[in-house]
Amino acid sequence: MVNNRLVPDYGCYEAKKHGKNSASTILMLARRNRLYAILSIACLAGYIWLFYSITNAQSDRSGAAEVCLVKHITGVPCPSCGSTRSVLTLMDGNIMKSLSINPFGLIIALIMITLPPWILYDLTTGKRSLPVFYSHSEAFLRKRIVAIPLILLVLINWVWNISKGL
Repeated sequence: MVNNRLVPDYGCYEAKKHGKNSASTILMLARRNRLYAILSIACLAGYIWLFYSITNAQSDRSGAAEVCLVKHITGVPCPSCGSTRSVLTLMDGNIMKSLSINPFGLIIALIMITLPPWILYDLTTGKRSLPVFYSHSEAFLRKRIVAIPLILLVLINWVWNISKGL
């Protein structure tokens, strides 16, 4: 039988259809569950860190606790330094100030808002939309025409963080 699907199902559809557990189906489910677990733990850690930062009772958020090992060891901020302050400023509704602190904050906020409902949707419906999106995104980002400009943007952001003295 020829499989004309755009995204291979690695035997998952056939296993559901015929009630069989193939090795490829079990491996695919383990990868999917590992992805969901890693992303869920990362989001939970982010929410805990934001809660800690908010309840730290600092009226001026520029003095928030820092966890950047790069900055502590070298004294030079990393490309993501200021992301927590950026997300907190975004939560206050100040988008432009958030972007000026660190544009990665907006990306992090979007990920933290989008992932939990997406994971719940996949788990409740039995679909694999997040792992499929993840694999397509990973393949897209590996293309040189995409990867090189993104790396340059990260480097520009890093130089900008250093020049701001984050």
